[in-house]
Amino acid sequence: MVLSDIDRRLLARCLDREPKAWEDFVDRFMGLVVHVVNHTAQAKSVRLKPQDREDLCAEVFLAIIRDDFAVLRRFRGQSSLATYLTVVARRVVVRRLQKNRSASRLIEGADTATPGNGHSRVENREQVEQLIARLDRDEAEVVRMYHLEGKSYREISAHVGMPENSVGPLLSRARQKMRRLGADPATS
Repeated sequence: MVLSDIDRRLLARCLDREPKAWEDFVDRFMGLVVHVVNHTAQAKSVRLKPQDREDLCAEVFLAIIRDDFAVLRRFRGQSSLATYLTVVARRVVVRRLQKNRSASRLIEGADTATPGNGHSRVENREQVEQLIARLDRDEAEVVRMYHLEGKSYREISAHVGMPENSVGPLLSRARQKMRRLGADPATS
């Protein structure tokens, strides 16, 4: 579906910063954003409180206006505006849900096994930090990123420049060293 005339005019009005254009934009697409937030949360098995839903909607609209409507300026009209905004909203919501999940894991100290690797994240941050100080620099960085920052193997791989399939073995070796030094972060 191509860009409708209504959406084309609304988009132009927003980019030209015409009075009430942003309010009209929000009125037109609020239902879509709420639907994307609800659907994405459901797909990620996240139960949202009303204030969380409102925060996520606000985050989506903030992403749209950030950097002088950069998201809208990048729209090329090769799809409907609603389709484009659905993709934008979903990416914003997924990113925020992942960030919130990582933060809550650290705060709660919950057992947060990463699918497929069989190891849980750390509960005793102070003990791990003491043990990390005794590892070599590369091992310490990977352990810190995984156990304390909640990063995935893919994120660690991209950050440190090692193959993703090497992260797990490095973590296993580091855990063995840490066991010898005092305690395993996955069981503390």
